[in-house]
Amino acid sequence: MTRDEALSAVREALMEVVPEADFSTLRPDRTFRDALEMDSLDFLSLIELLSGSTGVRIDDEDTPRLTTLDGCTRFLLERTQGAPL
Repeated sequence: MTRDEALSAVREALMEVVPEADFSTLRPDRTFRDALEMDSLDFLSLIELLSGSTGVRIDDEDTPRLTTLDGCTRFLLERTQGAPL
């Protein structure tokens, strides 16, 4: 998976979970909760969609890394390429 593919997967999942959100306010380092007003159920849905669409296993202990666009993208790259970035 390339960085662009990972970023696209995250954006697509976010658009499905919070379609009414203003994605123009989403900076790479800003948390989804703050930028998109996501609640815990939205976040859980995001995790499930990401895992399903990418085939990447996401465990409970991984979720703190998945709160931002950069974090999600980096996580997916690490899991698909096998090395920390």
